[in-house]
Parts: sequence; C-alpha cells; structure tokens
Amino acid sequence: MSGKGPAPPEDGGRLPEHPVPRAEDMAVATRCTSCGSSHLTRDYERGELVCDECGLVLEDAMIDQGPEWRAFDAEQGEKRARTGAPSTLTIHDKGLSTEIGWKNRDPFGKSIPTRNRAQLYRLRKWQRRIRVSNATERNLAFALAELDRIASGMALPRNVRETAAMIYRKAVNKNLIRGRSIEGVVAASLYGSCRQCNVPRTLDEIASKSRIGRKEIGRTYRFMTRELRLRLLPTRPQDYIQRFCSELKLKGEIQSRANEILKEATERELTSGRGPTGVAAAAIYIASVQCAERRTQREVAEVAGVTEVTIRNRYKELTDKLKLRVML
Repeated sequence: MSGKGPAPPEDGGRLPEHPVPRAEDMAVATRCTSCGSSHLTRDYERGELVCDECGLVLEDAMIDQGPEWRAFDAEQGEKRARTGAPSTLTIHDKGLSTEIGWKNRDPFGKSIPTRNRAQLYRLRKWQRRIRVSNATERNLAFALAELDRIASGMALPRNVRETAAMIYRKAVNKNLIRGRSIEGVVAASLYGSCRQCNVPRTLDEIASKSRIGRKEIGRTYRFMTRELRLRLLPTRPQDYIQRFCSELKLKGEIQSRANEILKEATERELTSGRGPTGVAAAAIYIASVQCAERRTQREVAEVAGVTEVTIRNRYKELTDKLKLRVML
C-alpha cells in the first residue's frame, strides 16, 4: 500500500466549500444557493453577482446591456444615440417609417447641388404619398394630427396623448366613427384619456380648443365609453386642487388646507351630486381666506371655469355644514 494520499485538485487550491450553481439557477438568482440569503450585490466593475453573507459568486461575466457612452443631458444623449425615436401611437404609422428632411444637405452637411434638388423634391413628394396608402391611414393621419393640435393647445403630457391615440385606434377598429365627425371622436378620446390618466380637464376646456361643441363631445364620449367598455371613475374635486392653486399662484399651505376641507366634506357626503370644479373652487377660496392670502371669487371663478354664484352656493354649504370660521 502506497503512503501517498489522494491527488490534490488540478487548480492547486482547496476543495470548493460551496456547490457551484447551475446555469439555469444563475439566470434568475434572487437568493444565495449556499446560505439562502437574499442580500446580493452586483459588482459592475468585475461583472459578478456576489452574496453579502457568505461571499459566494453566483454569477460572473455579466453583460452590461446599457450603452458604452455617457451623456450628461438629454441633448447629448440624442446626439450619441445610434437608434431612432421609439414607436408611438400618436403617428398613423407608429413612427416606424422614414422621412426625408427638408434641409438640402447631404449626410456630411454639405449643400446639395442645384441640379439634384429637383430630383430630391420628387423623392420627398412620393415618400410623403407612400406613407399614407389607404383610407384608414388617411383617417388616422388627419385624426392624430388634430389630436396633437388640441393636446398641444392644452399643454397635456405625453402619456395622455398616447392613451388618447390608443382609444381612438380602438374606436376605428370597431368602426365607431361611421356617421360621426372625426373631430368629435378625437375630442371625446382626449377627454376620456384625461380622466383615465388622472389629469382631469372639463368638457368646456376641451371644447374651447377643438372645433366641436360641448354637447357633441359629451354625447360621443358616452357612446364610446359604452361601446369600448371604458371603466372610468368620476372625477373628484381633489383632482383639480393642484392645477387651480398653481394658476392662482397660491402657496402649498393653501393647497394642503383645501385638501383637508375637501376630505372632511367627502366624509360627510357634501360633495355628492355637486360639480367637482365648483366644490374645488369653493374649498380653495375658503383656504385662501383662512391662510391670509385671499383671492376674490371672480379670480377663482375664472380659473375654475364656473360662475361666482356657484362658488357662493358651495361656499355657504361648506361653511355651514363643516362649521368653518372664515373672517372676511
């Protein structure tokens, strides 16, 4: 019998203390395979996933999916990016087609010779025609341009425009626009999108920026919500407080006080059956007086889009039922 012991491992080191994790375990590693700890740290310099408790390396040679360049502002990021804009529902072809720019310059920035400009003009014309190939795309192109015009006039955020475009596309797919004006369906889609994204706007505000009356927008909106089964909650007075206070240039203290008044009024069911804009305007008026930064009823009424009589009626109800002390 030989006196030699077992041969050491080929790596010349110690035998492994922990089992080596399998590839399928490393792909979705959320806990350490040795000690079961969930405290894992990603070391981006070494490309490793390490357990903080026992030090086991769960994953190595990780691939960084981000860009290899850095950008310190949005403009610099756009210049260094090698991809185009993301797809969007606010363009009839979802922004996937190309467009020939109107600058008569080549990719190197040099001016295009005059003899070639006529050919470039024809290319632009045919490329513009090809982008809109059938009646459905022509309808979408006109409607989405109108949607963008109304949304720009109301300074609505990007997510509201995308949601409105999605609602309009659903209406087109279900053939709901037959017999109705495109502008009316667009305005109704935008109104429903505002409510869905918690950016409430009144029918009067949308009607003032569109070429359609308030009644037709409301009628089309009710029809679309019924056919498309849009589950939209009614707007609350609290949804208007921030925007009205911002337009009146009031402090955050007044906004907080107005929300407190509305919270108490909601608990006592004083807001049910009342227009949310009128109740919100009355709460802001009461809060401005209580916080010694008073705004007149006319100023609040102009911002809220209601009459002074409405504010006075809601003001009396809130002060009497909630027993608020207001020093006029």
